[in-house]
Amino acid sequence: LPILSERGKAELARYSSDAVSRGAIPGVVTLVLNRNGILFENASGRRDVANGQELYIDAIFRIASMTKPITSVAMMMLIEEGKAKLDDPVAKYLPDFDNRPVIDTFNKANASYTTRPAKRPITIRHLLAHTAGLGYAFSDPTVLQIINATQKTEPELPLLHDPGDKWTYSAATRVVGFVVEKISGQTIDVFLRERIFEPLKMVDTNHAVATDKVSRVITVHTRKDGKLSETPNDPKQESPVRGDGGLYSTARDYARFLRMLLNGGTLDGVKILSPQSVALMGQNHLGNLFVETQPNALPERTRPFPIGAGKDKFGLGFQIQAADPALAKFRSPGSLSWAGINNTHFWVDPKRQVAAIVLMQVLPFYDEDAIKVLRDIEEVVYRNLR
Repeated sequence: LPILSERGKAELARYSSDAVSRGAIPGVVTLVLNRNGILFENASGRRDVANGQELYIDAIFRIASMTKPITSVAMMMLIEEGKAKLDDPVAKYLPDFDNRPVIDTFNKANASYTTRPAKRPITIRHLLAHTAGLGYAFSDPTVLQIINATQKTEPELPLLHDPGDKWTYSAATRVVGFVVEKISGQTIDVFLRERIFEPLKMVDTNHAVATDKVSRVITVHTRKDGKLSETPNDPKQESPVRGDGGLYSTARDYARFLRMLLNGGTLDGVKILSPQSVALMGQNHLGNLFVETQPNALPERTRPFPIGAGKDKFGLGFQIQAADPALAKFRSPGSLSWAGINNTHFWVDPKRQVAAIVLMQVLPFYDEDAIKVLRDIEEVVYRNLR
């Protein structure tokens, strides 16, 4: 199994500290692991800048869309139990998705549109691979305009394209959460807690932070015109319960989830998924399509994303790194990854049997400085793996 050299650990700690000192980011928690445990963990910077609070490794982060791979695992658990199939139409469980139309023409002047019937029904596979045709207001201008005009939510809108025709990042995993709720008879937060968090001993992961833990939640900073501004934390920390976001977690908790994946679905004798299901999640489910650059409909929330657009594939809940000789110093081809809007990032490299978590709380998503920190850390990790 890979280990990280002592020189590498020192270099990572020094790099993180320097990134904070030069003002690139207010704070970062980095954790590198193999399937047996943690190889390196470090916290640099401040948890709360205004109040001079130091950042520690047990800091609680809003991991946002890093919720999606967990909800995707929940769906795969039910599929493995024979309670659903990957190619089941979503309408079998959620009648609202029966005959969901596709936008045919769209008028930017007043957000009016015409629709046509979809060529095929949305399946669970389409949802997990983000090919359902749904979108997100923060990254898709059409969705943003319609939501502003109608006050509807993303899962209620007509489709941007036919299911299976294109990769569009979306609220599809929220719909996966609805399917999990329908099949299990439990709300998604209860299902995740009882079936994933408690068995994996992810003690700090939830849609709401217990009162005695709120002091560990890191603040969010927003960069505008090159300057960072801090939003003070509310005394109460809770998010809407959804399958596509809203979780709070720590680097150590998420490391247990990633170790389960590196171990083929089992951790410390607790089985979450079979090795076959874990492998299936990491395969290409886009066929000849690719992950595409998502625009920034709300520039204060996001820059265009993700890295790897035009080359990478998508599995069931994870982006899959394409083979690219130009990226030899980074994660291996076949590596799985995703991220959260406040620049929380992870990747799992099955080939090198290593995974890493890099947590920040900086908006917009894909902020240039935050992405540079992520990629620099990744480069140091791979240069020092033994």
